[in-house]
Amino acid sequence: MHEGSAKAILAALLANLGIAVAKFVGYLFTGSAAMLAESIHSLADTGNQGLLFLGGRTARRAPDREHPFGYGHERYFWAFVVALVLFSLGGLFSIFEGIEKLVHPVPVESPGWAIGILSVAVVLESASLRTAVREARPYVGNASWWSFIRRSKSPELPVVLLEDTGALIGLAFALTGVGLAAYTGDGRWDAVGSLAIGVLLVAIAYVLSVETKSLLIGEAASPRQVEAIERALASSADVQRVIHLRTQHVGPDEILVAAKVAFPADLTMRRLAVAIDEAEKLVRSAVPAARWIFLEPDVDRGEGQ
Repeated sequence: MHEGSAKAILAALLANLGIAVAKFVGYLFTGSAAMLAESIHSLADTGNQGLLFLGGRTARRAPDREHPFGYGHERYFWAFVVALVLFSLGGLFSIFEGIEKLVHPVPVESPGWAIGILSVAVVLESASLRTAVREARPYVGNASWWSFIRRSKSPELPVVLLEDTGALIGLAFALTGVGLAAYTGDGRWDAVGSLAIGVLLVAIAYVLSVETKSLLIGEAASPRQVEAIERALASSADVQRVIHLRTQHVGPDEILVAAKVAFPADLTMRRLAVAIDEAEKLVRSAVPAARWIFLEPDVDRGEGQ
C-alpha cells in the first residue's frame, strides 16, 4: 500500500471513530432513527478502514509454495469485504430502522443535540474527504474522478473516496430528516432520512462490490502499460515481433506478463536465452510493476499463429 493510501485510510479511521461515538451519544439523547443509522454507518466505516489496513499488511507477505505469485489479491479481497459490510451492517440496518420508525413513528427529542452533532460530523468528514482527494489527485491525472474509481488497480483510495462522499451525503439526509421531524412534529420524516441513508449505502456497496469483484477475478494491465510492454519487447534486438500478449494484475502494483514472441529461427539455444533475458529487462525497465514475466519463444510464421 503506498503512503497516500495509508494517510487517507488513517484520516478516515480517526474521523469515523470520533463521529460514531458522537452520533451514538446524540441518538441516546434524541432517539432519532437517522442518528442511529448514521451511528451504525460511521461504526461500519471505522471497521472498514481497519480491514483496509489489514489487507495492506497481509498483502506484503512473500510468495510461498501455495501462493507462488504472492498475496497481492489480499487487498482486493478485504476491499470486497468492505463492500459487504457497507451493504449488510450499514445499508440494510438503516433501511430496517427506517421502516420500523415509519410503522411506529417516534418524535425526535432534543433535536438541537442531533443537529449540533451532525454539523460537527460534516466538518470532520469534510476534512477526511479533503485528505483522500489530496492523496488521490496525483494518480487521477487528467481523468475524471469516476474514471479513477472505475480504473484504479489500487482499491484503498477509491473505497475511502466513495465512503467519505457517501458519508457527507448521508449526513445531509440525516440533517434534513431530523430538521423536518423537529419542524413538523412528525417523526416519520426522521424515518425517511434513515431510509435514504440505507439506500445510499446499498448503492455505494454495489459499486464497490462490482469494481472489487472485477479486480479479484483478474484485470489486465492498463492500455498504457500494455502498449509500453509491447514497445519494450519489440525494441529488443533479437525480437522480430510480439505474436500475442496477455497481462493480469496479481496485486495493485504487480503485473503478470505472458507473451509469445517471434525470434529468428537460426538463434542458438544460448543466444535465445540471452535474448529472452534482455527482453525481460527492457519490459521491467519500461513497466516496473511487471514483476512476473513469461516469454514463449517462437518463429515468425505469419499473422495466423
